[in-house]
Amino acid sequence: MKSYRQELWMNIPARMDFENITPRVQDAVNKSAVNEGLVLVNAMHITASVFINDDESGLHHDYKIWLEKLAPHEPVSGYRHNVGEDNADAHMKRQVMGREVVVAITEGRLDLGPWEQVFYGEFDGRRKKRVLIKVIGE
Repeated sequence: MKSYRQELWMNIPARMDFENITPRVQDAVNKSAVNEGLVLVNAMHITASVFINDDESGLHHDYKIWLEKLAPHEPVSGYRHNVGEDNADAHMKRQVMGREVVVAITEGRLDLGPWEQVFYGEFDGRRKKRVLIKVIGE
């Protein structure tokens, strides 16, 4: 069995935003030379997420509104975690959106549904963070 590891470095300029990383994940699969297997993609920070959904700007806008209603950033004093920090909401948003995804690799390609794409979700941006891509298979 083959194994390949790659890190993506992200630096999202906004506090909250989403970036389609599907091409970068496929590139890692290509470099791995795995034809049949699995790829794990996970955010290596507790205020970021990796998830699968549609690459549609209206949906991304709706996610931002919905997440802000679930865990509003302000008032920051409303969170016990925010002692010298202001990112308690980002931890909660990450919990809702998830830490990682696992995608099947078939014939060297990500085996995604018709509209599925892999996204990095940022909830406390404006600094460098890592995403791990781990490919295993034959």
